[in-house]
Amino acid sequence: MTSALEKNRPGAAFAFDNSYAGLPQRFFAAQVPTPVAEPWLIKLNEPLAAELGLDVETLRRDGAAIFSGNLVPEGAQPLAMAYAGHQFGGFSPQLGDGRAILLGEVVDRSGRRFDIQLKGAGPTPFSRRGDGRAALGPVLREYMISEAMFALGIPATRALAAVTTGEPVYREEVLPGAVFTRVAASHIRVGTFQFFAARGDTDGVRALADYVIDRHYPTLKEADNPYLALFEAVSERQAALIARWLHVGFIHGVMNTDNMTISGETIDFGPCAFMDAYDPATVFSSIDQHGRYAYANQPAIGQWNLARLGETLLPLIDAEPDGAVDKANGVIRAYGERFQAHWLAGMRAKIGLAGKEDGDLELVQALLSLMQAQGADFTLTFRRLSDLTGDDALETAFAASFREPDSCGTWLAQWRERLSRDRQSDGERAAAMRSVNPAFIPRNHRVEQAIEAAVENGDFSLFEALLRVLANPYDDQPDFAPYSEPPKPHERVLATFCGT
Repeated sequence: MTSALEKNRPGAAFAFDNSYAGLPQRFFAAQVPTPVAEPWLIKLNEPLAAELGLDVETLRRDGAAIFSGNLVPEGAQPLAMAYAGHQFGGFSPQLGDGRAILLGEVVDRSGRRFDIQLKGAGPTPFSRRGDGRAALGPVLREYMISEAMFALGIPATRALAAVTTGEPVYREEVLPGAVFTRVAASHIRVGTFQFFAARGDTDGVRALADYVIDRHYPTLKEADNPYLALFEAVSERQAALIARWLHVGFIHGVMNTDNMTISGETIDFGPCAFMDAYDPATVFSSIDQHGRYAYANQPAIGQWNLARLGETLLPLIDAEPDGAVDKANGVIRAYGERFQAHWLAGMRAKIGLAGKEDGDLELVQALLSLMQAQGADFTLTFRRLSDLTGDDALETAFAASFREPDSCGTWLAQWRERLSRDRQSDGERAAAMRSVNPAFIPRNHRVEQAIEAAVENGDFSLFEALLRVLANPYDDQPDFAPYSEPPKPHERVLATFCGT
């Protein structure tokens, strides 16, 4: 066991510049990580560490101790953040970081501020009788999915490191313990605002809103109504984010208000997954018994969550209650149009349309309906469509995505007729489409295979291989072609599980 002296030995890996710790005490609880027995560094994201301006050599040497919580670096101010949240529609007035500890903040080489947070570093005052620990499987899942999202160009928290602890965690079975180090523009959530609003703490809501504006939306300080402008800005980011999820077939799985960031990043990769065969009703999360967070429900849930944020901001938006409600409702109503604009723009790009015509929505919807009826793989269908240039072999490959290959003939004719009115060469269109239609996603069966090999056999080779593939999702990567293929019937993953 690491001694208390070693635990507090200064480390020079980080140049912390903490701001959240300067907020009032009721915003968080100071909390030092709990030491573990035998930490071992599984993975250090060296490119990210360098981008953040961290001392990579020090992290190579001391990373196991730092990222397990055994060594608290100099300048860190460890804390657990307070927040509330609606979980599957039911409100919990106090949740908070039950197994996460914010070490502090760093400013990267581009002047951007980021949180450095440990997940699974021991209990906090918000643990609600939990052990504050994480199992190896969920840690590896979050590492792989968050880095895949980044490579796909979707705003998301990042993975800095993963370590094993040398200690077991007890869930339905005994599992190896691990700690995940997460990087985020911030960890402030809709639920953070709800925490103060639920207590009637308008001063707390105002202090939080001012902090968020300073940190994430500084130009809004000059707005006529900064708090209404903040609500509009968060709504815009969420509309754009969720549209991007749908463009790659991503299903978050637990879109509770405590899992929705104010910064507009994807956060908390628990029972998340990517669709194989297209079906808008797809649900993977084992705890989503009624499909609340199904693929096609995500835009509406985003709007519902934003409404909860709006409720917390009402006293700041307008001192007159009816006026505040009217203004907030205007933002909520506009969200639908914002989302639809982002989604349709992305879908136009996915099918290679350079311009805009009134019938484009119907053309997109016709393809999606065909894909659903024919059990077509979401990712492969769009990738193969990207390569259609009149080559019979390529068209055969595209048609093979459908249960009945001849079923796509009518749609292809309509598509080509529409393309004829776009001033774009085949080569230009193919390149543009390939830049938005990935060849590789974190296929659920591949993720599970990597996790099983690591947990059951201590073999991290599949984890490393998958990370290499996912780092370049828009490249063909012939050597890794099998990673682009959908699962065979016996490989299908039908349920995913929360890591708590």
